[in-house]
Amino acid sequence: MTSIDTADLKRMFDEIAVAIEADKDRLCQLDGLIGDADHGIAMGLGFGAVRDALASLDLAATEPTALLNTAAKSFLNAVGASSGPLYATAFMRGAAAVKGKATLASADVIALFQAMAQGIQDRGKAEIGEKTMVDAWLPAAEAAAVAHASGKTLSESLAAGLEAAERGAEATKDMIAAKGRSSRLGERSLGHMDPGAASAVTVIGAMRKSLG
Repeated sequence: MTSIDTADLKRMFDEIAVAIEADKDRLCQLDGLIGDADHGIAMGLGFGAVRDALASLDLAATEPTALLNTAAKSFLNAVGASSGPLYATAFMRGAAAVKGKATLASADVIALFQAMAQGIQDRGKAEIGEKTMVDAWLPAAEAAAVAHASGKTLSESLAAGLEAAERGAEATKDMIAAKGRSSRLGERSLGHMDPGAASAVTVIGAMRKSLG
């Protein structure tokens, strides 16, 4: 039986911050092709701020919901535009999904994952096929939930989620952007991976590595 506590979630955010920092230049290059070349910087600032905010928490006295709400607030304070409100909403929805729990079983982690993806979709008002991070997040959450429901372990379920995110991000190359700055490019956005979907794969990969 998997049991994830606040310290495990803090390590997860630390892992995400490291992964995003390592991927920052690639994300900026992707964004330079269809956006304003700052997506990697924004994501680095956001997850760096989360890491710093969580470092000062008394983890023994903090429930997962409080940690996730702290993550939401610090990400939004660091990144006011674009990905900021999306990830802040993800963490707030995740916090609500595990409210009242001191530790999280596998099913709780899957519920958290699903709530994050749904929060991103709701806040961004994006659908699958519009060349956004939703193209990675929603299939990932769905695949993880299906895997878990079929009896797979948390590690296997998150791995299934990561594979779906990778496929979803790859598929954005064949989409015309319908949201955000890149939508102005029309067909010129074809052939390029959406940077938000690319960074979603990085985030989900770090979650799988840390929690799986």
